[in-house]
Amino acid sequence: MINYLNGFIRRLDETDSRVIIDVGGVGYEVVLPYFVMRSMLDEGKTETDSLELEIYYHASERQPKPILVGFKKDSERSFFEKLLQVEDIGVNTAARALVFSISTIAKAIEDSDTSQLTRMPGIGKRTADKMVATLKGRVAEWALLKDEGYSTIPANKGNTDIHNEVIEVLINLGHKRTDAKEKVEKVLESNEQIKDAQEILREVFRIERS
Repeated sequence: MINYLNGFIRRLDETDSRVIIDVGGVGYEVVLPYFVMRSMLDEGKTETDSLELEIYYHASERQPKPILVGFKKDSERSFFEKLLQVEDIGVNTAARALVFSISTIAKAIEDSDTSQLTRMPGIGKRTADKMVATLKGRVAEWALLKDEGYSTIPANKGNTDIHNEVIEVLINLGHKRTDAKEKVEKVLESNEQIKDAQEILREVFRIERS
């Protein structure tokens, strides 16, 4: 089983949130949760740069092709493993859902904040309720993490969670992350009073059509 990988970036696929990491001449395809990919891009990581990842390895009788999911820290991987204990949350669903930092998600679970949890892609109200029922009281240590190294849109831009949500929606619609961030920041610079995600999206689409 693969526990970690240390090599250099052969290919970085921002759209599918995957990276090919070359380790001793062998290329490993690794799925990156969105918050991990966002952190790498904010650090300026690009092809040929060195990269070390903690790896969650998954293969089963129903899923014989191994899936590798990459994290920057062991604490993130261990939280991911906790998330997989929730009914109806599989490896791909969990990796796609992690658009917020680990501490943000863990705090939402501990606070029974299902409205925050349902803002994660692929997580509906029923699944959010299961997350709280299964994990509340068991993820407090992750809720206290400081999540060093994970930047967001600057605080003076307003509600960062809403802005990151809009960016992830645009990425899911096919935009590159850098392009999505530029579009959102452009809207916020000219419309400082906009704080609702739907309003930001509508303004982005209006600018694209003009």
